[in-house]
Amino acid sequence: MTRAAKQSGEFDRIARYFAPLAASHAGAFGLTDDAAVITPAPGTELVVTTDTIVAGVHYIGDEPPELIAAKLLRVNLSDLAAMGATPRAYTLNVALPSDIDDRWLEAFAGGLAEDQARFEVTLIGGDSVGTPGPVVLSLTAYGEVPASGAVRRSAATPGDTVFVSGTIGDGALGLRAVRGELSGISETHTAALIARYRKPEPRLGLLARLAPEMALAAADVSDGLVADLGHIADASDVAMVIRADDIPLSTAARAVLDRDPEALAMILSGGDDYELVFCAPHADSDVVEAIAKECDVPVTAIGKVEKGPGVRVIRADGSGITLGRTGFTHG
Repeated sequence: MTRAAKQSGEFDRIARYFAPLAASHAGAFGLTDDAAVITPAPGTELVVTTDTIVAGVHYIGDEPPELIAAKLLRVNLSDLAAMGATPRAYTLNVALPSDIDDRWLEAFAGGLAEDQARFEVTLIGGDSVGTPGPVVLSLTAYGEVPASGAVRRSAATPGDTVFVSGTIGDGALGLRAVRGELSGISETHTAALIARYRKPEPRLGLLARLAPEMALAAADVSDGLVADLGHIADASDVAMVIRADDIPLSTAARAVLDRDPEALAMILSGGDDYELVFCAPHADSDVVEAIAKECDVPVTAIGKVEKGPGVRVIRADGSGITLGRTGFTHG
């Protein structure tokens, strides 16, 4: 029997691999109906985000299916995190060529099941089709925020402090490592960068805790730190000044930068980190750091908001750093 012949039909595929992922949500109806029902908790609003990834474009294509599933879900959860939302549910659309067999589907569904349990979110519906092209996976995530409480990009104010969670640059450097384009560092550091690229950590909970305390503007670092700060700057009609020496780096990224100082441009603009970058009133800096510690999310102050347009990255002596590109753009 060929590999293609081992692929289940659409309805068997849904019943076997995806319906169990929807079992905990009554409004999913076991994926037997044409739509699902979500009832927001009283006093909340729904936040909706969606992402599509294509094999060979947004991921290499030879990753273990469970890691592909985890990244697909996590990048959407990161968008919810940037809005201060708590995840509730998601829908999934898959377009699969004939060489995707049941073993692939079983591993893919297993990756979703593992992260569903960890992040307390559930599948509620979607679609499954065949395609003669590459694998196409689309996920739409739903979260809840208090009414009128969503964190927006448009609330940054001159005088605010700019914070970022975690470390920056690991995703872009990890992609280079996966492609065999990164050399001269240890196997341990290479493995750490690849892991960060393939399985990002959505910073859920942090902005949800901070938002009731203070005015925030935020984005997740998907396109690149400078590019995503630019999105906040444009939406808020302000300027950002970022101190390059304060950008938090992992030991693996630091090893790359020590060997190749030109890698700084990749670190600042490469994207795929899925950390949070946000602006908060300077007077609330101590509160930000205290709540971040309670949430077990490391945060670092990296700059400030000023009047004017754009994003400037400066060295310790105040001189500017010019980047050839600011971030990933979607074709």
